[in-house]
Amino acid sequence: MTARLEGKRIIVIGSATGIGAATVRRLADEGAHVCAADINIAGAQAVAEGVVAEGGRAFAVEADVAEEASVNAAVASAVEQLGGLDGAHVNAADMRTIFADTDAVDVELDIFDRTIAVNLRGHLLCTRAVLPHLLASKSGAIVYTTSVSAHCAEPQRPSYAMAKSGLNALMRHVASRWGREGITANCVAPGFVMTPEMEAGGQVPPQFIEQVLAATPTTRLGEVEDIAAMVALLLSDDGRWVNGQVVNVNGGSLMA
Repeated sequence: MTARLEGKRIIVIGSATGIGAATVRRLADEGAHVCAADINIAGAQAVAEGVVAEGGRAFAVEADVAEEASVNAAVASAVEQLGGLDGAHVNAADMRTIFADTDAVDVELDIFDRTIAVNLRGHLLCTRAVLPHLLASKSGAIVYTTSVSAHCAEPQRPSYAMAKSGLNALMRHVASRWGREGITANCVAPGFVMTPEMEAGGQVPPQFIEQVLAATPTTRLGEVEDIAAMVALLLSDDGRWVNGQVVNVNGGSLMA
């Protein structure tokens, strides 16, 4: 593992499980001092404590991205403890709503509203909270977690796809508006990733895994570490000339 993030101060918003937790660990392994922020504060604390036990630097704060005051308080606490901010990975999502996200005619508007509130509006709130601190560092980076759903047509999940398409637009706005002031903004679009929680819960039928592998020109499913590695690159100085991009990390399931 390199030390290319040594001295970097980074917040990961949506970090208690899955991709976010793996990203906290990867960033700390590369030398960053990391704030793990999540509405699931117990989970975020467990991730941070695991990093510290391995000799890294991390701590946890509570953050509900659907609430502006909570986001602002979490970022303020992170900046106070980190002494500034050099990068942010905004990874929050309410995945409970995705199973009720039917189609444009039948989807309940409270499901649509909740999806937009977390997966899009929440990312705007996070952007507004972290940007002044990233601008102060004069070389700040934001990485958002988007989805291939923003590019691929599906007969279900219109709310989720719309939110992720909007997130891509937000990212490009940030990159174009503040790029000349030292800010980079990019999205990572994961393909199908088998998280530790999915494995432990047995949530994915074996036949679905077989279908995914058959449709992907690769030898295995995606892992959370695959996404964390790309996030680490984009938050490092190695990624400074990558700006305004949606980076697909999907084993080749979508080639664009």
